[in-house]
Amino acid sequence: MMTPEQRYLFDVTGYLHLENAIQGEALKAAQVAADTYINTPTEELPDGFDSSGKHLPNGFAFSRALEALALHPASWQIIKELTDNKPQLARGTMIADRIGVPEGGDALRLHCAREDFGRDRNCFENRNGRIYCDDFVVFPYLTDVHPGDGGLLIVPGSHKAEYDRPEHIFNNGTVDDVDNIPLGVENITPKAGDILIISELLTHGALPWKPTDRYRCFLVLRYRPQDRGESRVPPEVRERLAPETLELISQADLSHTKEIVKKDVVRLT
Repeated sequence: MMTPEQRYLFDVTGYLHLENAIQGEALKAAQVAADTYINTPTEELPDGFDSSGKHLPNGFAFSRALEALALHPASWQIIKELTDNKPQLARGTMIADRIGVPEGGDALRLHCAREDFGRDRNCFENRNGRIYCDDFVVFPYLTDVHPGDGGLLIVPGSHKAEYDRPEHIFNNGTVDDVDNIPLGVENITPKAGDILIISELLTHGALPWKPTDRYRCFLVLRYRPQDRGESRVPPEVRERLAPETLELISQADLSHTKEIVKKDVVRLT
């Protein structure tokens, strides 16, 4: 289960920041794998991978070191609680803000699932003293983000908003100046090894990446209950995955309990 502190903070803010969650050789191996993916020309990569842009598809599946982050011990208990022990990894990509990639300088407009898909599309509620959230994202960070760099923006507590966000607020939803962030919006600056978890109901976006000598790199792991349909991981990528990860991405009825859920720590075989 989540700790009482984690449950409280996620309930009132809509996000969790797990500091120093990935450490030592596990972090180093994931960083090396990410660098390899980023710097390998697309034509030399296996099917299902593409290094030509900022958004690198199926990044979690590029190596076992990255794949293990989808079931990392620091986030696994949280993933289980939020899905009521019925987790599915819908897909997992990688983002790398890099020098020379055109879209790396663009701001990501503030948005959330409520605004994109409708007020009743997603759920965040108390179920028997635990939080149930049917659409959330886990971000394992592989590089440092410093104050002033840019990156993730959130509006804390907005996952429970009862009113629609006026279109004009927060600079019409586009915040592109790290030195002029509107009141009510926060810029989160994780370090390498940190893990962020946000509800998709939380209003979020991103500032342009400012550094010219380094990039921002992290995984985007999207989770939901296991009965919501097939995972978007393509067949050619599934062939690379460990049995435990294949079970995690599998669709199942809510009456079924996956074997991985019975474990506090899942190790890939």
